Amino acid sequence: MPPSRSGCAAEASVPTPVRQEHRSVFPEPVRSFTRPLVPVKKVDHGEQADIVLPQLFTMNKLNVLMCGTGEYTTGWTGSGASKSDKKIGVVGLTLFDLRRLGKVDKLGMVGVNGSKFPAIRQHLEQNIGGVYKDMDLSFDEFPKGGQINPDAYKEAIDGMSAGDAIIVFTPDPTHYPICMYAIERGIHVLVTKPAVKLLSHHNELIAAAKKHNVVCFVEHHKRFDPAYSDAKAKAANLGEFNFFNAWMSQPKSQLETFRAWAGKDSDISYYLSSHHIDICCWILQGKAVPTRVVASAATGIATSEPYNCVPETEDTITLMVDWQSTSSPTHKGVGVYTASWTAPLKSGVHSAQHWYYMAEKGEVTVDQAHRGYDVTVDDTGKAWYNPFYMKYSPSESGHFDGQRGYGYVSIEKFVDAARSVNAGSTKPEDYDANGLPTIANTVLTTAILNAGRISLDEKRPVGIRKEGDKWVLE
Repeated sequence: MPPSRSGCAAEASVPTPVRQEHRSVFPEPVRSFTRPLVPVKKVDHGEQADIVLPQLFTMNKLNVLMCGTGEYTTGWTGSGASKSDKKIGVVGLTLFDLRRLGKVDKLGMVGVNGSKFPAIRQHLEQNIGGVYKDMDLSFDEFPKGGQINPDAYKEAIDGMSAGDAIIVFTPDPTHYPICMYAIERGIHVLVTKPAVKLLSHHNELIAAAKKHNVVCFVEHHKRFDPAYSDAKAKAANLGEFNFFNAWMSQPKSQLETFRAWAGKDSDISYYLSSHHIDICCWILQGKAVPTRVVASAATGIATSEPYNCVPETEDTITLMVDWQSTSSPTHKGVGVYTASWTAPLKSGVHSAQHWYYMAEKGEVTVDQAHRGYDVTVDDTGKAWYNPFYMKYSPSESGHFDGQRGYGYVSIEKFVDAARSVNAGSTKPEDYDANGLPTIANTVLTTAILNAGRISLDEKRPVGIRKEGDKWVLE
């Protein structure tokens, strides 16, 4: 009998522990290994104890397809670089950097008009490759050969494998078919807000993501804004909710950028109020639920010269929402969410955004537009900047240095989650429990937005209630 580690003879009935060989868990940079620590287990074999190490997971790099070629993905708008605060985009830049850091491998990009890609590649090479060191800007393009194909996303996704991922920044009506097509093929999904326009579609995506065991996040990046996340934590200690008021606007020049879809495919409430409605839903998760929505709108600017948007385009939309406490039948709250894309052109900020939260024991006020950091230039006047979102200035070594920006963090959190699920370290449903903007955790945001649109169109209040395990409108 072989001696035990204590030097005594082991009992014949005690099996010799078998240990599996493991490859190094650090084939990539250490910062890419994001598996939570697992406790070491002690297994007793009669008089002998064996220390069994937890299972180790290799986090493979993630292949990602970018759906959408516009401002948020590349910084390119068709007429040149964007004039907003996203001149070189967010999604593409973040993924190029995550590839440099060892978390991402192959990249693809799909749009509708393939003839845009030469200009997009030139733009990226000049404004990313020419500014930051060690950036691999390669990606597969769809549709190929300069073709125009609204269904090019299908070809691109068909060439992927289960466990790969897509990031969707396309017009609102296309979110549902693209996301569902990917989920049904085992592809992880990160979709921009609003996730979808219809509550029924949101419920279907929740069910599909669960069925196919994939990660599905909504890119509500303001959850990762340090001011917003800290305010959310402080609001948790203020007792029953009473009142929430949010304002968000962008300058009238955005109507030129969005003329192709403004008022046709979506509205300003879906586009901007989705941010603060989600923040309010996040703060109140498990504490209160929305029960009724009434919407009102201002019109006349977007449909006039020089913007000439379609007649149904609203300038400013306000949603008033009734909230009911889940723990006290006597406590009811009100949320007012306003968004506009007809703000002044030279207000000094691209996105004016602030919100106010009042509860029974206190209040919280957040002004995200003015961060105590402004720059004044003779030609353009004063402007307030927000480097907490995306920091575009290079590091001392010449590399991209915006990894702490919440626009970057939002995408990295998704990449980390997808890699962790692929490795078997976590399950998709694990992320529903920790405050991340999963498709399940964001259903009430869609419910409120969808109810607001119906209220505007049908000029009536719209109710929200839970029917079984699903939220429905009435």
